[in-house]
Amino acid sequence: MCGIVGIHLKNDRLEADLGYLTVCMLEEMTDRGPDSTGVAIYEQPVAGEYRYSLRAPEGSYSWDHLGEELTRAGTPPTRVTEYSQDAVVAVPGEDQPVLRLISSSFPELRLVSWGRALEVFKDTGLPTDICKWYGIAKRRGYRSIGHTRLATESAVTTEHSHPFSPVADLCLVHNGSFSNYFTVRRDLEQRGAVFVTDNDSEVAARYIGMELAEDSDLEHAIRQTMKVMDGFYTLVVSTADQFAVVRDSFVCKPAMVAETDDYVAMCSEYRGLARLPGIADAEVFEPQAEEVLVWSR
Repeated sequence: MCGIVGIHLKNDRLEADLGYLTVCMLEEMTDRGPDSTGVAIYEQPVAGEYRYSLRAPEGSYSWDHLGEELTRAGTPPTRVTEYSQDAVVAVPGEDQPVLRLISSSFPELRLVSWGRALEVFKDTGLPTDICKWYGIAKRRGYRSIGHTRLATESAVTTEHSHPFSPVADLCLVHNGSFSNYFTVRRDLEQRGAVFVTDNDSEVAARYIGMELAEDSDLEHAIRQTMKVMDGFYTLVVSTADQFAVVRDSFVCKPAMVAETDDYVAMCSEYRGLARLPGIADAEVFEPQAEEVLVWSR
């Protein structure tokens, strides 16, 4: 059992409230997932800039050295925002040179996510604590996805926490379990995928990422994943431009969607939607079996 939340804004006037609304939804999912919490925030991109969400090893860490190395490489960061063991580093230019530098010169750092719009924050602990540590309530943006995890098949660590973000601006959260993920993982590794956990949800995220890399659109990538991976699940998947919700053919994992003229919101249970503005007049429904719901910016 885990808790999933997500909100996709249609009205730009709500962007300043995105973080607060996300916290309201996540806190209602505390009892569904007390082990760890994660949040993905999509904010309006800055032209020509990529954002890298990074996690350092436990203990004090100086992020100045990373900035110095990026500057020497000709890509000085425009900002470095520190959050205890984590930092979001914004760097102009293409992403691949920066990713190579981080991998080769800073192997102690864990790349949590990267993209033009996406920042991901996750850690072990309760939603109230994690959201406070990372200042989620004050964050603005046009979309967020969150997860509270009750670990069932892998360790309780930050790396095993959701969301999983294997390619630029893609993230996935999952409630449920996949039964054949080791087989799918082996096939993906033969195609070049490199995994950082033994979590079944990471397999689904990387499968979708590979499908998108082959010029598949998000709905098609999700449908291909449904053909390949067996199990019980509700998924929320997001790219910079699209927000998707899907349940398996058994629909045994809960999901509620509320839609208004201002937003689309999804939560594992209705109580997570109850504090949203205009919820009394929203269209509220449960996604049907194998129905892939996609909203675009």
